[in-house]
Amino acid sequence: MKRVTLVDVFKHRITQKYLQRSGIHHAVTVSGYAFDMALKAGVDPDLATKSALLHDMGHYEWYRDGKWDYEEYRKHDIHAIKGAERAHKLLIRLGEDRLVAKEVSLAVLLHTDSYLPFELDDKRTKLQDVVAKADEKDEQPLGLHHYKNMDKSEAIQRLNMLDLKIEEFYDGQAG
Repeated sequence: MKRVTLVDVFKHRITQKYLQRSGIHHAVTVSGYAFDMALKAGVDPDLATKSALLHDMGHYEWYRDGKWDYEEYRKHDIHAIKGAERAHKLLIRLGEDRLVAKEVSLAVLLHTDSYLPFELDDKRTKLQDVVAKADEKDEQPLGLHHYKNMDKSEAIQRLNMLDLKIEEFYDGQAG
């Protein structure tokens, strides 16, 4: 089975629709952090980077009186739940292995505990922990990290480089 690449995932119309809301820059940056952290933690970098790329695809915009209202957004936030479902459906449509789609979906679901009435400390798998920490590394106050800009061509270039690093990782595992 051919590996579904990060570029394949990024170029899909569903990914494009939802990453516009959560921020392409943030998604791509978190993917890069996740790759490095995955190698250090002994986690599959393909799973980590896909989870990181898709971790915020459940975001929606919350405006009050025509202005972004971060506090209202946080009060009603269920983006991890929505994102996990979207990520799973997307990966299955792209022909991804079902177990990979499930692991990525769970990592998206558990990358934050902001929507839960309890904390996830010490309850995450190593993959889920990598994605959560990669996301935290790029966070800025009031969600400003979601508004940094990145051209789609730059995003594709950076994701292509990550895809090559993932292939090198797998080649090194086989040899």
